[in-house]
Amino acid sequence: MWKLLGVLAGFVASNGRTVHARLFTVVNACPFTIWCMFTDMSAGTAKPDYPTGWEAQPGTSVSFGVPDNWKAGRIWGRRDCDFTITAGPTCLTGWCNGGLLCDPTTGTGVPPATVAEWTLQGDGNRDFYDVSLVDGFDLPMSITPSVACPVASCPVDLGPSCPQQIQGPFDSTGFPVGCKSACFANLDGNPNDSANCCSGSHNTAATCPPSGVQFYDFFKSNCPNSYAYAYDESSNTALWTCDSGLNADYTLTFCP
Repeated sequence: MWKLLGVLAGFVASNGRTVHARLFTVVNACPFTIWCMFTDMSAGTAKPDYPTGWEAQPGTSVSFGVPDNWKAGRIWGRRDCDFTITAGPTCLTGWCNGGLLCDPTTGTGVPPATVAEWTLQGDGNRDFYDVSLVDGFDLPMSITPSVACPVASCPVDLGPSCPQQIQGPFDSTGFPVGCKSACFANLDGNPNDSANCCSGSHNTAATCPPSGVQFYDFFKSNCPNSYAYAYDESSNTALWTCDSGLNADYTLTFCP
């Protein structure tokens, strides 16, 4: 198990301020163990020098340095994992290629998974960040900046109230630990040309309005400050920004 203490060595100056980096803290406030991970999705060369997977027991946290120009960073949690499995799903939700250490280029989490996303120093010298339900839901989470910028969140457990058509997977007791997106559940039967997936003839904001995405209102009404489908920017409560000049640090809390 990776130690869940300390700041990445080499990033802290004598005055205590992180040099050319931000401090990210990931907190597991859930009453059960989760396996956290992140990866730079090849949108840029900068990425945190930290393992791409670690075990987070209840009530623990880990902090690490993140480059100022980290692009398309993703952090999510995995549940009910067994890393002795060598082929197929290693976790009930959010599993990835590579086992405990997700592969840095092909290791993105398998839906359903609630995903925290960042692009630091993006357009207009702004940090962009969001809590995404585009890949469905498996764990409540919130992103809290260290400065006066908005909190992005999906703070409630959607599994128990999830509509039956998209509910699951289920743990050994039959409790729903996830809620699939309408796209991943393939409700309209054609993922290559789907209003639910915003694919094919529906691949623009104009041709894929939220009104055409099944169960959009369920996700958005329960988690209004989250990214509920592929083109949710028009809600103005999906994609959040923070002036990069403020050098914000970020705390991601599971089960806030």
